[in-house]
Amino acid sequence: MQLSRIAVAGASGLIGSALTRSLTADGHEVVRLVRREPRDETEVRWDPEAGRVDTAGLAGCDAVVNLAGAGVGSRRWTDAYKKRIHDSRVNGTTALAKAVAALDEPPRVFVNGSAMGYYGETGDRVVDENSPAGQGFLPELCVEWEGAAAPAQQAGVRTAFTRTGLVVGRGGGAWGKLFPLFRAGLGGRMGDGRQYWSFIALHDEVAAIRHLLETDGLSGPFNLTAPQPLTNREITEAMGRVLHRPTLFAVPAPVLRAVLGEMAGDVLGSARVRPTRLLESGFTFAFPDIEEAIRAA
Repeated sequence: MQLSRIAVAGASGLIGSALTRSLTADGHEVVRLVRREPRDETEVRWDPEAGRVDTAGLAGCDAVVNLAGAGVGSRRWTDAYKKRIHDSRVNGTTALAKAVAALDEPPRVFVNGSAMGYYGETGDRVVDENSPAGQGFLPELCVEWEGAAAPAQQAGVRTAFTRTGLVVGRGGGAWGKLFPLFRAGLGGRMGDGRQYWSFIALHDEVAAIRHLLETDGLSGPFNLTAPQPLTNREITEAMGRVLHRPTLFAVPAPVLRAVLGEMAGDVLGSARVRPTRLLESGFTFAFPDIEEAIRAA
């Protein structure tokens, strides 16, 4: 599919900024959704929590990508912050999906963010896009988050969901916090280290989103995770090898729970997620190995 004008919500985040750079470098016109007064025609105003979008600004877009949402790992999960996480995703997606559906000429594709948190705690069990949702705050959020895109789907817009894993990039996300610790020689496993962490290099995350944008017929959920998830212990050892630092420190589970509260379950939980549909669609990972992903970051 040939695209030229693409709207991106969440363009200032780790993934969004990398995606907009990639699209712009290839000559696409990127329209950013912003919460302030737009500076020019490349910006569209919206308020995701309030569910408002300047629909007219989306006219002429071939695609819309929604990566917006309050950071899941940005702070402790108080009731107030969990509401913010929820509203920024569900209300924002609802608003965008309705705006897309209301256009006289809707975009051809809507790619909406989601997360591997959809599956919850999986232990050693491998899950893919055919697996059911788990239980708890994140799985329930992801189900509602994806469901909020229904207006776009009902309007006949091809809609894909990116169930993204832990993105290996130094500009934010989990690895944005891990790199400084490991460089200082303070890195180590979390809990017993046996929990699976399903990761993806930032380069592959962007390439996968573009693959979903540009490949006709791809709709529904896609796990954006490297083909072989690893345990926290294995990833810790890889970080030590690449950065040439010791990994002697271990953070006991009780300490993580005391510091992080409910969010500790996301760190200590196991998610062994495989990108079955993404691989079947013909996507090729540039950095499937954790050491390659770390070096690329």
